[in-house]
Amino acid sequence: MTPPPPARRACLVVPGSAPAKLAKAPGLGADEIVIDLEDAVLPAAKDEARAVVVAALAELDWSGTTVSVRVNGRATPWCRADVEALAAAGGPLRSIVLPKAESGEDVAFVAELLGDAPPRLQALVETAAGVLRAPEIAAASERLEALVVGYADLAVSLGRTPAGAADVRMWDAVREAVLLAARAHGLQAIDGPYLGVAVDEAFVAGARRARDQGCDGKWAIHPAQVEPLKACFAPSEAEVAHARAVLGALAAAERDGGQGAVALDGQMLDEPVRLAALRVLARAGEAA
Repeated sequence: MTPPPPARRACLVVPGSAPAKLAKAPGLGADEIVIDLEDAVLPAAKDEARAVVVAALAELDWSGTTVSVRVNGRATPWCRADVEALAAAGGPLRSIVLPKAESGEDVAFVAELLGDAPPRLQALVETAAGVLRAPEIAAASERLEALVVGYADLAVSLGRTPAGAADVRMWDAVREAVLLAARAHGLQAIDGPYLGVAVDEAFVAGARRARDQGCDGKWAIHPAQVEPLKACFAPSEAEVAHARAVLGALAAAERDGGQGAVALDGQMLDEPVRLAALRVLARAGEAA
């Protein structure tokens, strides 16, 4: 059985071109640090930033958090070099985040470049084409762990007002499309960042909306947003207890030979219920 992916309640984006910020990143308490080689790095600094990130992966202690790297998109001249350098880096890298994924071919391209290297993949859905092809993207590779909504570029693609608008309902249909594609293929669904550094009313409302729709977590662009996101997306004690009970009942049935249907508190337990329980424990930061 494939182990569930790590918790991604609060995913903090850190620029790959800033060694001082990278040095602090492992201690900021985020479930995941997403080191950015794309938007946060000027074109003239791409090669230097890539070297800085490879060194940071090798030299810093990432044992307390999950670490991933957002590379440059497939259509750019830096994508191949980014992926090949990270594939060779080894170490603690959990996944590569592919920005502006618009087709299954985009994901398959990066998966092929990785070859036998261990990093998993996440796909950023941040264009109109990406939203429409979210199911194709989600099915493109067994390496995929998550789909992530990217609001800034998506707002431009759709011609919408800035993504930090107070009306959090503006993005319901997009989140729903990405969520459906993710869940249909057993992936996490991660909400994109609130495009401001404050923990204000709009930030909280957006996080709660994403949580209530079913997202597993949200990206952050400031350390102050990490703990509020972890609290927002953490399951309740009752949800955790029920998830443990579900997995315990299924494990007991398997030990007994797996004969007959398995029920708990009047609920029939099947594979979708097991996966839901694993997601709850992952959001709680627990291993199954």
